[in-house]
Amino acid sequence: MDPFDAGAGGILRQPKAVWATAGASVVAFMGIGLVDPILPSIAQGLNATPSQVSLLFTSYFLITAFAMLLTGFVSSRIGGRRTLLAGLALVVVFAGLSGTSDSVGQLVGFRAGWGLGNALFVSTALAVIVGAAAGGSAAAILLYESALGLGMACGPLLGAVLGDADWRYPFFGTAFLMAVGFLCITAFLEEQPRPARRTSLLDPVRALGHGGLASAAASAFFYNYTFFTVLAFTPFVLDMTPYRSGGVFFAWGVLLAVFSVIVAPRLQKRFGSLKVLGGSLLLLAADVLVLGYGDHATAVVCTILSGAFIGVNNTVYTELALGVSDAPRPVASAGYNFVRWFAAAAAPYLAPKIEEWTDVRMPFAVAAATAAAGALVVLLRRTALTGEAEELRPEHAVQDGVAVFAD
Repeated sequence: MDPFDAGAGGILRQPKAVWATAGASVVAFMGIGLVDPILPSIAQGLNATPSQVSLLFTSYFLITAFAMLLTGFVSSRIGGRRTLLAGLALVVVFAGLSGTSDSVGQLVGFRAGWGLGNALFVSTALAVIVGAAAGGSAAAILLYESALGLGMACGPLLGAVLGDADWRYPFFGTAFLMAVGFLCITAFLEEQPRPARRTSLLDPVRALGHGGLASAAASAFFYNYTFFTVLAFTPFVLDMTPYRSGGVFFAWGVLLAVFSVIVAPRLQKRFGSLKVLGGSLLLLAADVLVLGYGDHATAVVCTILSGAFIGVNNTVYTELALGVSDAPRPVASAGYNFVRWFAAAAAPYLAPKIEEWTDVRMPFAVAAATAAAGALVVLLRRTALTGEAEELRPEHAVQDGVAVFAD
């Protein structure tokens, strides 16, 4: 069945509960890139340095990493609906508080609370969408991935539009939109069945004892350092107005969405997952290196182009982490994400520091090296990565009622 079919069970014919959760997912993913175009404005408004402002990402993703151990534990005990609402409530509170910050320290702390709420919501949303969807999981997961791409694309755009007036407005806008999502889910979503077995806090860590999963997590760790160097450090290098920076990252997000949802599966089918992943990582390394050493126009083009490689990598890594081990997929996903989000926390802090110690080009040279390191792990550990892996299709991406935390 074509998931885009407008008939019963197609992507366009879903219950209100699915649309409510997918709509809130768009806003949740918007929160990741929301601050991108306004980072220089925040630094100016709070008299902060780039490395201090980049802690907005570090605190957000550091909490997200540890929350990976918590989300399955929580959702398997209180249910998906309550987990979603708890996450949304935390985002509403801490996004609103972020807009009231008087210092960069306050803003960093509020972003940490925001990260916890976002992790609880996003890590549960896919399972809830699949559980409430009509006509099977394929259309539901496509809808979720579309929400992911749309959110990543629109986050910088919303940040630019609202941030052009005042850097505080994007935070208030996100709090408002998430409050609407909270009300919609309260009204339209019924509680989903809970998994038969409760997840413990240490299950994801134990799952990393599998060589294939550990290899996927290690490679993704290096890749995520590159990804979030682009996302968090490039706005300072481009040094553009919020509108222009938002436009650049909107185009970046569009490429990310298209290559994640449409292009990556076709490449995998033709060439195989590991070849696609290794090649995409090397192309990302080359792109980031040119970004750092080229002129301003080249930096803009390479920033946008990186979205294509990032979109491909996101899809392949998620499928690889799900299929490479014999652990339950939610547990394997949590362990994998626990490792890789530490790099997302490290890159925004280290990139400005590396610039202070050397020059503006070196952070991108380091990011290129980490992308290449990710490809090297794929090459050296290809036997472990393929030995027990299965080629996944979207309908296999959820198990036991707990979602994959996709990129």
